[in-house]
Amino acid sequence: MNFEEKIFEVTNHSFNSLCIEVFNFQYQNNTIYQQYCNATGILPKNIATIEQIPFFPITFFKTHQVKTTSFIEQGIFESSGTTQNINSKHFIKDIELYKRSFTNNFTQFYGPAKEWCIIGLLPSYLEKGNSSLVTMVDDLIKQTNNKNSGFYLYNTEKLYSILIENEVKKQPTLVIGVTYALLDFAEKYKMNLRYTTVMETGGMKGRREEISRQEVHTILQKELGVTHIHSEYGMTELLSQAYSKKDGLFYCPNWMKVLIREEDDPFELVATPLANKSGLINVIDLANLYSCSFIATDDIGKLNTNGSFEVLGRKDNSDLRGCSLLTV
Repeated sequence: MNFEEKIFEVTNHSFNSLCIEVFNFQYQNNTIYQQYCNATGILPKNIATIEQIPFFPITFFKTHQVKTTSFIEQGIFESSGTTQNINSKHFIKDIELYKRSFTNNFTQFYGPAKEWCIIGLLPSYLEKGNSSLVTMVDDLIKQTNNKNSGFYLYNTEKLYSILIENEVKKQPTLVIGVTYALLDFAEKYKMNLRYTTVMETGGMKGRREEISRQEVHTILQKELGVTHIHSEYGMTELLSQAYSKKDGLFYCPNWMKVLIREEDDPFELVATPLANKSGLINVIDLANLYSCSFIATDDIGKLNTNGSFEVLGRKDNSDLRGCSLLTV
């Protein structure tokens, strides 16, 4: 069985051993990651558990081509960023691996896409191009084979009429949108949605004043008449996503895992799960087979005893990301 098959069939029992296999594969075939591991003095012979694996600082995606094996990329995902910053770039060896990841992931949390009408409210991402989020939503839209599925940029009146039509039909509908666009829509059209799931992906992108995720959810719940607001935790540097169905509690698919590291020591993990103890988020994403599966992000979060994690904001002095996470 090759790595690609192992990734999506991984279980809790096999996760640790598969991570070690992937680490060794990436250490041998990813020059910049190997150099980083060597610089830390943490070598494959020292690795017996996932907690011992060196997590690669996410900022290297801004300055280097992070590739495992030598390949001509099928695509490059680029972060939205800001005009003042260098954007991250994720070089994709196999776009089908990404599609398999997000399709399996969506199915795990929400069922087959074909059962949904999926609406993307992602104007700034569409305008920028090279977005992993747009690629994912576009493919899921196509999987629905629903005439009302699609991207709705600034035609909010059309979006409103489609949601009303779907509510009458009792058609399960997912509206996935960047935060500022969802707020703009909700303030213009007060609704009472019963068959529609609203999912925010974070990000004001300079269009509105930053407010907390909790405040955003409260506004959207009130204006759109939904019980819960869903959220997606993803980024350019990852080929998998975590989903929250309520209260900002995120869960990972089987091939993804979050650990928490101390803010003042990148190699020391927070004893987890430990109530009310926050730190910086490390992500294991085995779908990142041909880049790096072990990413040290700049996001602050905490793990909970029920296996979920929360995203609390970003560390001080980190670059502002175009889809910057809301702070609480």
